[in-house]
Amino acid sequence: MSADSLTRREFVGTATGVAAGAVLAVTPARGIEAPAVHIRPAGRNAAVASGNGLRAVGKVGELLAQGVDTLDAAVEGVKIQELDPEDTSVGYGGLPNEEGVVQLDASCMHGPSRRAGAVACLEGIKTPSVVAQYVLLYTNHILLVGEGAKRFALSYGFKEEDLLTEKSRQAWLRWRANRGTADDWLPVADTEQMVARPTGTINCNVVNAKGEVSSVTTTSGLAWKIPGRVGDSPIIGAGQYTDPDVGAAGSTGRGESNIKVCGGFLTVEFMRRGMKPTDACLETLKRVVAMTEQRLLDERGRPTFSLNFYAINKNGEFGSASLFPGRDGPPTYAAFDGQTAALHDCAVLYDRRA
Repeated sequence: MSADSLTRREFVGTATGVAAGAVLAVTPARGIEAPAVHIRPAGRNAAVASGNGLRAVGKVGELLAQGVDTLDAAVEGVKIQELDPEDTSVGYGGLPNEEGVVQLDASCMHGPSRRAGAVACLEGIKTPSVVAQYVLLYTNHILLVGEGAKRFALSYGFKEEDLLTEKSRQAWLRWRANRGTADDWLPVADTEQMVARPTGTINCNVVNAKGEVSSVTTTSGLAWKIPGRVGDSPIIGAGQYTDPDVGAAGSTGRGESNIKVCGGFLTVEFMRRGMKPTDACLETLKRVVAMTEQRLLDERGRPTFSLNFYAINKNGEFGSASLFPGRDGPPTYAAFDGQTAALHDCAVLYDRRA
């Protein structure tokens, strides 16, 4: 039948059938889902810190619940260790340099304002993290060092105090007496078996439910260091780093090895590319190994030092990684998951030391 010979009734019926067919053709079949829409997971209050930061992340959790700014919360958390004379790696009671003088380093970054502050070789002030925050808040600079950093702190009302506790002084005296047989210091009994130079730091990275991120790292540095030595802790991008669009990361351990890879920054960049925090920390450790000079590698090509990284992203996911497990198992890190503060096992790059 030609189109010209169709009756009106036949035309209407044919057209109706075509329209119905068209409708059926564009209606999705049952079981076919709509195109996926990526929705960013809801954020949460969270914090991650080095293993000595359990009290710190607990404090951070309390303060975030009260609406306190992320950097203020982080600094208040690490101050617990800075003011604790029993922690010989941070603040008051920290182990001194080779001349018996305690020199402190700290740095911080505030994601919402995109600002940073740091101090290095600071003497006589118990809480370098707070001084670093004051550099961030009140100056156009980022890093103040030595005598200038002390004068800056004193101008804001910080009290100058003797930071060398009796516990740290005795450790320093034993080290000085036993460091060699050819000097004029008579050896004394070394009951602590100090076969390695103690290192220690506290790093704390914080995010709130709005996705605002901050970080802080504070330390007394490598024990018995050459006066004036600065490690990674006060170096923005090494000892800690915050990107307001991604998250934050920091480290503890051999600072010189971290400085060479800008580990805080690098870990955040790995998270920017989509890595989870723990995976980002492990990837940074691989870069550290690749950049390590031969004299610091054992016969299997593994570092002879320790280094840990800690990271958190804007969603409140956190993680940590270390080069090696400890004598009794994996090293631990502290974290607040929005509900509780607890210690967790670090991932490790190598299953055991050579």
